Amino acid sequence: MFARSIIRLPTTLSRGFATHTGPLSALPATLHLKTGQSFHGRSFGSPRSVFGETVFSTSITSYTESMTDPSYRGQILVFTTPLIGNYGIPSNNAPIDSQDVGVVLESQGIQCSAIVVADVAEKFSHHSAVESLASWCRRSNIPAITGVDTRAITRLLRDQGTTLGRLAIGADASAPAPTSEQYWDPSIENLVDQVSTKYPYQLNPTGNIKIAVLDFGVKANILRSLVRRNAAVTVLPWNYDFNSIRDKFDGLFLTNGPGNPGQCMEAVSILRKTLQEWNKPVFGICMGHQIIGMAAGLEAYRMTFGNRGHNQPVLALASAGSIKAGRVYVTSQNHQYALKLSDPFPQGWEPFFINCNDSSVEGIKSTPESGKKVWGVQFHPESAGGPLDTIEMFTDFLDECRVHKAENIKTPVGATIDAASFMREQPARVQVAA
Repeated sequence: MFARSIIRLPTTLSRGFATHTGPLSALPATLHLKTGQSFHGRSFGSPRSVFGETVFSTSITSYTESMTDPSYRGQILVFTTPLIGNYGIPSNNAPIDSQDVGVVLESQGIQCSAIVVADVAEKFSHHSAVESLASWCRRSNIPAITGVDTRAITRLLRDQGTTLGRLAIGADASAPAPTSEQYWDPSIENLVDQVSTKYPYQLNPTGNIKIAVLDFGVKANILRSLVRRNAAVTVLPWNYDFNSIRDKFDGLFLTNGPGNPGQCMEAVSILRKTLQEWNKPVFGICMGHQIIGMAAGLEAYRMTFGNRGHNQPVLALASAGSIKAGRVYVTSQNHQYALKLSDPFPQGWEPFFINCNDSSVEGIKSTPESGKKVWGVQFHPESAGGPLDTIEMFTDFLDECRVHKAENIKTPVGATIDAASFMREQPARVQVAA
């Protein structure tokens, strides 16, 4: 009876839960690829043209998190999912406390240069949505194109690899495609320096374990995953001289970030000294994993395609904490560079994970014989969005930090960091990749 009454609801009532995005722009838009292909559609974002590196993501959900991920800096992001924008955009304000870090999404604003979708949703529906995808793009000065065949674009990028591109809007859309010399390559710039915090800041200062975070373009959910496990977090610029203050901390965390790790050799040099002289736990994700590998003596290389999406399978080659050797974990990833698999591996190191699709290195770790506790993974255990198969790696890391602290404690329980000696400024709000 109840089901039948639901079916008989008026159409106007059943459709009233979605909010219309309003009229979309009538401006033409064209995506040009450096390899010569052009795709024509219409604009629904900012009316400006941009250059960037054209990449695709196979993520079905979490377009808001992908767009605010600093690792997409300088990139034109193509979504393979046909319909994007159907649940709108939430308010991006959150408290700064032991549970959150000041933002709902992955940073304070959109990080990619532009987006490409097959069909932008003209209505959105979600209890936390405050605006449409089109409105968000216009307000953030981010160009966007819809009405193009993203399947064809994805097949091109899969065949020829990540490709430089230009999204031309308005009058530029009908202009000739740029010459090869005009395309801008973001990998020649230090994108990490653009998204990293400029000043150190603290989160959850009353936490019971002190963790330093080197910020290469940190996703907010990495910081959330640390503070929610009761860590007192101090976020440092990517090239901060950590060795001058390292004894104040119980562990070191290296975050994700955009672009070429070869632009971060200053951080590699600092970390190499840390690994040689410091015996406390170290954990790195994505760019942080590459920095650890380069400090250990491995080489990083640019992949043809990169891996971006929420469904990348990785095989564990060794056991550590919650990770069991021989098991396949489904992971969230966003990277263009990877570490080369060398034989033999540098002394004191061993492969930790390998990608089941392309056999690229997905993780490294220090060997038991080395006496170190160091891990690096190419994927994102904190996901946001994506699977949570490996989320407990944060617990494993902090547990090791607490064990090491208990075994080597030299200061009274409850002692606090004298932050004034190395913090030039503490912002009123968290600086998460502005």
